[in-house]
Amino acid sequence: MDFIHVLEYLWQASYAFHEPGTTEAQQWVQQRGLRVLHGKSSDVAAGMRRSATLRALRGSKREAVDKCAGYLLKNRDYLQYDLYLDVGFPIGTGVIEGACRHLVKDRMDLTGARWRLAGAEAVLRLRALRASGDFQDYLRFHREQERQRNYTSRFTTRSFSVAEAA
Repeated sequence: MDFIHVLEYLWQASYAFHEPGTTEAQQWVQQRGLRVLHGKSSDVAAGMRRSATLRALRGSKREAVDKCAGYLLKNRDYLQYDLYLDVGFPIGTGVIEGACRHLVKDRMDLTGARWRLAGAEAVLRLRALRASGDFQDYLRFHREQERQRNYTSRFTTRSFSVAEAA
């Protein structure tokens, strides 16, 4: 789950407690956002609902709080950002969207370009290898595989006569 989506819900809920654009609203989102980053999304949801009940929020303000709390609770299994960050996983889709744009859209979405699946896949694989810095390693591997297929396996797995070799 993209952390940016969580922040969008938190911002909407913050306006139930504070005026939009205020320092208080910003601090409210910051505090709860940090707690979500520490893996406490259920606690944040419970605290928001408790606060809304104590303040007797009604109508659209209560709906915004309940919508945010419901989102946090429904997705709590996917909001374990503390664990994701510990192992180095991205918590935002920006990295993935940027990679897709760089690898796919910038090359495949050219005016007048026509791609068949096999050709497009081959080009994208090469672009991914170049972008990851693994192209030279792949090239060495590919050459070795071609050598094995064309020469080594051909002459070591069967016997042939002198007439065939000539």
